[in-house]
Amino acid sequence: MTGLSKSTAAAGRCYAAICRAGMRSAGARLFRGSRLRRFARHDTGTTAVEFGLVALPFFALLFAIIETAMVFYASQVLETAAANASRLILTGQATMQNMTAETFKKEVCKNLPALFDCAGGVYVDVKTYASFGAIDNTSPVKDGQVDSSKLAFKSGEPNDIVVMKLYYEWPIHVSLLNAGFANLGQGKRLLVATSAFRNEPFR
Repeated sequence: MTGLSKSTAAAGRCYAAICRAGMRSAGARLFRGSRLRRFARHDTGTTAVEFGLVALPFFALLFAIIETAMVFYASQVLETAAANASRLILTGQATMQNMTAETFKKEVCKNLPALFDCAGGVYVDVKTYASFGAIDNTSPVKDGQVDSSKLAFKSGEPNDIVVMKLYYEWPIHVSLLNAGFANLGQGKRLLVATSAFRNEPFR
């Protein structure tokens, strides 16, 4: 075999090797591209991923709605308890029985469900006024909490004008979506139930 033939054969073998290497590289790239396309088209687990993205804001909003409804429910229950308890003052029972703030509070607690921490969260304020126009609606809140020194208990005499107020510190748990809902310190909201009336001539 001449030198030219050897050179041609060697060149042919080299070209074949390069072609095989190129084909393997192209095949690998094609395979990788195919895998990427299959991965992009693959939709298994999409629901789980989408749920994971919306779960946190969804449940936060859900709990915020539930908590708002609970606050309105608690306010209504407190108003009902105030209306029922105020009759003890209106009819003279509180005066005739020499009720104190503590004994009157126990009567109030009888109208509140277990949802309320009556012993530690309910405040009673009963005051008499010379006229309905003289009623003071100043909040007893100081430094983010109810100032009990501003509260009193005076059930009054017959025909006296009396204002009875119940205060309750309701805890707010979902404050992120209820900005401004808590109007007391420690993430609590002050619920107020008021009943204004003139005592009956019970004597």
